[in-house]
Amino acid sequence: MTSPQPGASGAPGRTAVRGGLLVTASDELHADLLIEDGRIAAVAARHSDVADGWQADRTLDATGKYVLPGGVDAHTHMEMPFGGTFASDDFETGTRAAAWGGTTTIVDFALQTKGRALREGLDQWHAKADGRCAVDYGFHMVLSDVTPESLHETDLLVEEGVTSFKLFMAYPGVFYSDDGQILRAMQRAADNGGLPMVHAENGIAIDVLVEQALAEGRTDPRVHGEVRRELLEAEATHRAIQLARVAGAPLYVVHVSAEKALAELASARDENLPVFGETCPQYLFLDVENLAEPDFGGAKYVCSTPLRPKEHQEALFRGLRTDDLQVVSTDHCPFCFSGQKELGRGDFSKIPNGMPGVESRMDLLHQAVVEGKLTRRRWIDLACASPARMFGLYPKKGTLAPGADADIVVYDPHAEQVLSAETHHMNVDYSPYEGKRITGRVETVLSRGTTVLDRGEYTGRAGHGQYVPRGTCQLLG
Repeated sequence: MTSPQPGASGAPGRTAVRGGLLVTASDELHADLLIEDGRIAAVAARHSDVADGWQADRTLDATGKYVLPGGVDAHTHMEMPFGGTFASDDFETGTRAAAWGGTTTIVDFALQTKGRALREGLDQWHAKADGRCAVDYGFHMVLSDVTPESLHETDLLVEEGVTSFKLFMAYPGVFYSDDGQILRAMQRAADNGGLPMVHAENGIAIDVLVEQALAEGRTDPRVHGEVRRELLEAEATHRAIQLARVAGAPLYVVHVSAEKALAELASARDENLPVFGETCPQYLFLDVENLAEPDFGGAKYVCSTPLRPKEHQEALFRGLRTDDLQVVSTDHCPFCFSGQKELGRGDFSKIPNGMPGVESRMDLLHQAVVEGKLTRRRWIDLACASPARMFGLYPKKGTLAPGADADIVVYDPHAEQVLSAETHHMNVDYSPYEGKRITGRVETVLSRGTTVLDRGEYTGRAGHGQYVPRGTCQLLG
């Protein structure tokens, strides 16, 4: 690779990416790319007169590799407060880890504090992220306090590019909204074009089961999965769908973990309702047995929705293939085992809920391709194009086309690696996938034409990442 020559954007003026197999959600083609001023300027067939005539300041040789759009992780929680502590990745460490994993855009969740304005929460998240991100970022808004004032604020936020709003049917006393509040928020979204996102678990019923389990002396991490029952995810998913239907609003259900909840989404989509779902790598590659690991090791795997029995994995993969699930995000919300997960020793309900994943998502999904569970194009659709469309970022993000941001990953599909806390770059002291052998590795990453990972060497910097205002959902008819 030749030395870069700075252009007006801070990226090299003209870069050619040659020799690779370009993989997008719609195409696989042997072609070359030309990048200029941080955007894709042209795509041309390899050895064509057009491609051979390009004059570039540098050339990336992608021979034998895939050339992919940068990943879009539409569900992260950097520096999120939870259970008396904070997620261990902040925007600097978390977006650096994202870059290592081939993700060039995240959409994080800004939190409204009960009794406070949405704007105050959003401003706090802007302050956390500004000048610290290695890759580009946007925000969803968590609605923790549905009032006439906060609903009015959603109109204003949609206009400035915060176009999705999360509501919790779980965590009474913290983030929880009742059905009436959820309905009002959905009605407002139907009017202003926002996309309601729902954490679908029956939190009121779960709290009863938690109380009963603790009273019986059942305190181990595995009980977390037992009390957050599949039926209570399915029931809440059904209820959310019906509330959205009454409101005339679309719906996006986050972190779907179980077959019965997926069946509710599939049934709604069979009726042509604008209902969408996301799952996460932990539900595809881990299972409830991890929660039973000895010496409190199961605490590493405590997240909500919880890990399910292994047989749910095939149902989720089937949903990804049939488009009943449209997105794979991470719900990246890491807490160190030492000093954070250990807060729940003797009481599983006090274990901070969340797992790391922003660095491993693209590689784990490629492993699903290797195993024949997904096609290459579906991999890129789930990890790049569909989240970009879902959250109003396409075609600026999520594809390889003229005019798109030059967020590009050169990916070695034959490299082998072992996932481990010793080698990952997330700011957390364990890997949920410790010792897992996978095939495929991110080699080089460009963010808006600037190299942030160069053949396995990090070259990015805090502050390169820019805030990206979003449009409304592009998957609505």
